Parts: sequence; structure tokens; C-alpha cells
Amino acid sequence: MTDVTLVLAALAPLLVVAVLLVGLLWPAVRSMPVAWATAAVVAGVFWGMPLDWIAATTLWGVMLAIEILWIVFGALVLLYTLMRAGAIDRINEGFAAISEDRRVQIVLLGFFMATFLEGVAGFGTPAAVVAPLLLALGFPAMAAVIAALIGHAIATTFGAVGVPVRPGTLDPISALSGVSPAEAADIVAQAAGSAAVYQSLIGVFMPLMAVGMVVYFFGDPEERSLAPVKPVVPLCLFAGVAFVVPFALTALFIGPELPSIIGSMVGITVTIAVLRAGYFVPEEEWTFPERDEWPDHWVGSVEPGGGNGTGSEATGGDSPSMSLARAWAPYLILVVLLIITRDFTPIGEVLSQAAVFTPEWDGILGTEVTNSIDWAYVPGTWLVLSALIAIPLFDLDGSEVAGAWREAGQKIVSPAIALVFVIGMVGIMLESGQYPDAPGGDSMMVVLADGTATVFGDIYTVVAVPIGVLGTFITGSITVSNITFSGLQYEVATQAGLPQHLIVGGQMIGAAIGNVIAIHNVIAALATVGLVGQEGRVIRLNLIPVLFYIIMGAIVISIAVMI
Repeated sequence: MTDVTLVLAALAPLLVVAVLLVGLLWPAVRSMPVAWATAAVVAGVFWGMPLDWIAATTLWGVMLAIEILWIVFGALVLLYTLMRAGAIDRINEGFAAISEDRRVQIVLLGFFMATFLEGVAGFGTPAAVVAPLLLALGFPAMAAVIAALIGHAIATTFGAVGVPVRPGTLDPISALSGVSPAEAADIVAQAAGSAAVYQSLIGVFMPLMAVGMVVYFFGDPEERSLAPVKPVVPLCLFAGVAFVVPFALTALFIGPELPSIIGSMVGITVTIAVLRAGYFVPEEEWTFPERDEWPDHWVGSVEPGGGNGTGSEATGGDSPSMSLARAWAPYLILVVLLIITRDFTPIGEVLSQAAVFTPEWDGILGTEVTNSIDWAYVPGTWLVLSALIAIPLFDLDGSEVAGAWREAGQKIVSPAIALVFVIGMVGIMLESGQYPDAPGGDSMMVVLADGTATVFGDIYTVVAVPIGVLGTFITGSITVSNITFSGLQYEVATQAGLPQHLIVGGQMIGAAIGNVIAIHNVIAALATVGLVGQEGRVIRLNLIPVLFYIIMGAIVISIAVMI
């Protein structure tokens, strides 16, 4: 059996994912079970992996998926609770009332609101909420989708309260031979810090990128120009800095749960303050061409407008009767709860170490595979508690609360199936060849890493980001991209003699920018504005910021490695 044969066999599950998801456009709920079955067959035939180990690694994936889904459920429960209370509409109105200039609205809503929603909910929420809001303000449907997708990209690095980069999410690294859980947690923490630094250097340009894309492609159809961007360059760069500074500091000194939340809240507060003080305000308002000049592909089945860009008319609700402070209160409570329950506090230390809060299955099915569920420490618990606190705060009745919980439960069914099987697949790929009395040879993941390192060697710094992008494009999730490829990136870095945390950090930012072309995200965003069928056009346009990230990422990571 040749090395090439092993590499192709190890690659088979990932090729199945690519063909079914991208080529045939199967949903993840159908394609991931097939990919898991492929990994199981390959492991059994080529690596001689026993059935009990295949089952044990799958159960390892189930336990990890439960932990992740608890966070997702909590985030969605809180979001839907606030939507029923009218708090989200009130927050939107507060943003939209600042300016009628479309460029400023992209910064405030397309960037800050989208990054905030990514931090507190993630999983497609930002585009699904922000794109319809921009449409209601009078944006062409296509422009609204482009702005929302690009605007939230930087925040997806840490996703919904840190899900994509939590040590548990990146357990594939700790499952590698010779890497202890403590060492893996340390690598993940360093990688998250590296990703935050990378984003501070690259992501600072994302407000400008979002404005530039909308202005150039949705300005005068007869004469495309970036000239209208020039007056708002200072505002865009200021907004970028106002976001990335608290974003990076929070990631480095507090943890991965809060960077996007604190970055967006601090950034929008500072940016609105300077706008109201008269700084960075464009002298002339910019807007889109007249409606009758728009090409057909700009608009779908939902007509833009219906409001002047401010107040309840833009969101379709009644006159605002809720203060902004009250609307924001549950999220402020969440921030406080997350800070006091992290492991640098006495409370967090107990929650992360006490057995009652971290039940463990030691030796799953009699194998050496072990996993635990940190149900109390993970943000899901505190998201749910914040949602419960919101009930009396907004005087919600039983039917409204039940509706929020029911909708959250319905939303996680498909992700649950996809996550269980994709993590099970990764578990098989990591443990194949690692079980006792194995006939020899490395695991599927190590074989893939060796092949990749052999091909790219010292220039692997230019490959780390594109692999992250590819993972998110194929799977539709930065979390799944990191789960699938973090072990591979770590192992390749080890084989190539590169700093592992810098390469895994590249995986994280690549997976983040991959969100703007993730098929599932694009379809979901287009559906909210009545423009289904234009996925190819959106993906082609959004390849521009993706290429920007790939190039800048290669430069930044290469410099970091040399330093």
C-alpha cells in the first residue's frame, strides 16, 4: 500500500463533503452522515480500526456537539426572547436614527450591529437580521446582503460567545498523539490570541471594505466609481480601530467569549459619540440611484424601502416605547455574567473544575477515548439565565416565552445532526491508527498533514488561511471548519517546523472570512430579502474581501513566523 494510496484514502471523507455540499448542494444534514460513514469505512478498511473504537469516537463527537449546541440554544433563546419583547427592533432603531447617509448606515448597521449579533448569537443570525433591516431602510436587496455578510466577518473569529475557538471545540488538537489536554488548551489560547492580533491588522479595514463594495457595485450602474468612498474613509478607519482595539484586548486578557460583544458595544458607542460631536460626518449624503435605474438582479420578491431609515417605520413596529438602556440590559447582564464566571475568577475555577459541573465519560465503550461536558462553565448556561432575567424585565407572557424557546429548539435541529456527524468524522480521522495493538502507521489526520507538509513545506504560511476559508465554504460553519482542520493545521505546522499557534491562528481567521462565501450563509441571507437564486453572484462579489484576507493573511503570518 503506497503513501499516495493512504493520503487519498484519508482525503476521501473531506472529498465527500466537498462533492456533496458544494458540487451537489446537499444540505449538511444529509451530507455529513455520508461523510462520517465514509470515514468509518476508510478507517476500518485501510487502518483496521475496530468497531468499538469507531463507535467510541462517534460518541466523543456527540458529547462535544451537546456542549456546543447548549451554547447555540442559549444564544438563540436570548435573541428570540428579545425579538418578541421588541428590544431588537429598538436597538436597530437606535442605530438607524443616527444618519440617513447610506455609507454611515453600512458602518453602524452593516458592521457594528452585525458584529454584535455575531458575538451574541452567531450561526447565520447577523445577515438574517441585518439584511432585512437594511432592505427596510431602502437598500437594494443584493446590497443589503453584501453589506451584512462582509460586515460581520471579523466577529466570526470568535463567533457566538467564543464557540469556534473554545478549547473544547478544538479538541481535535488534544486528540493528537503526544499532545496533552493542558498543552492543547495552551496552544488554543495562544492561537486565539494570534488570531486576534491578525484581525487587528487586517479586520480594521472591513468597514471600509463593506462600504467600498456597496458604493462601487451599487452606485451609478453606468459609471462605477470609488470616489464616494473617499469622504468616509476617516469614519471607516476610525470605526475599524474603535472595534479592533477592545476586540483584541478582550481576546488577549479575558477570553474568547466576549471579544465581538465588547468590541461592537465599545466601538459603536465611541463612533456614535464622535458622529454626534460633528466629526467624520460626510458633507454630502450619498444614496443609491433612483429605483427605476436599478438592474433587476439588485431586487428580489421583497421591495426595498417603506421607511425613511429611522424609527419604527423602518422596522415595521409601533412607535418606540422602550429606552435603549432597557433594550440593551439583557446583553449587558450577559457580559457581566460571562466575566465573573471565567476561570480567572473563583467562581469560574469551581465551574470549570468541579466534577458535578464537568461530568466525564472515562473510557467510552471500554476504549481509551474520554470526553466531558462542561455544562455549567460554557456560555450556554449564562445565555439561558440572561433570557430568563429578560422575561420579567420586559413583562413577557407565557406564550411569548414559549414561542422563543420553541423557535430556538427548532433552529438547532439541523445543526445538531450536522455537528454530531462531522465531529464524529473528525474523531475517527484523529484516532485511526492510535488504538492499542494497531498494526502501525499514523492516523488519517497525520497522514494528511504529512502529505500537505511535503507538498508545501516552508511556504505553508501562505496556505493556512485558504484552508480555513475552504473549510467554512464547504461546511458553512467556522466552528465546523476549525473542528475539521485545526488538528491538520497543528500537525502540518509541527511537521514543517513552524510555530503551531501562529498557523492555527491562520486557520481561525481563514475560517472567519470564509463565512462571507459560505453557501449556507449566503442562501439564508438571500432568503430573508426575497432574492433566492442569486447565490453565485453574491459569492463572486464576496471573493474580493476573501482574496484580500488570503493575501494579507499570508503576509502577516509570514512576518509573525520570522519574528
